[in-house]
Amino acid sequence: MKKGWKIFFGIWAVLFLLFAYWQLNDPDPEWWVPAYLVGTIISAFAAFEIFPYKLLVVLVILYVSTALFFWPTDISGWLFQEVEQKDLSMKTEQMEINREFFGLMLLAFITFLAFWQGRKLKLKEKHLSENE
Repeated sequence: MKKGWKIFFGIWAVLFLLFAYWQLNDPDPEWWVPAYLVGTIISAFAAFEIFPYKLLVVLVILYVSTALFFWPTDISGWLFQEVEQKDLSMKTEQMEINREFFGLMLLAFITFLAFWQGRKLKLKEKHLSENE
């Protein structure tokens, strides 16, 4: 795997760790702290070229299906509220739901990228071993 991808996943490992820390003040940290800690672990594993493929697939499905539960109803209104308030405090329930949706989609996307990069690496290694 290229060095750029390792750095990419390393940065996401740190970001997800920060997200987990910030969730300690959330109304339901028992759900969100572990979710972001799993993202931290998956990103760190990917940075070190460790790809538990079956787990990655299960997590992507879990994140996307859970995100569907939090489907935002008014994204443009939420974005306007976020820009207007200029801080990260939760002013409305809809703000929390929208943030949770996008957090889950971000976890799903990074987890999918880890799966995709791991799969590419595995296929490349298989191809090289067949040509020897």
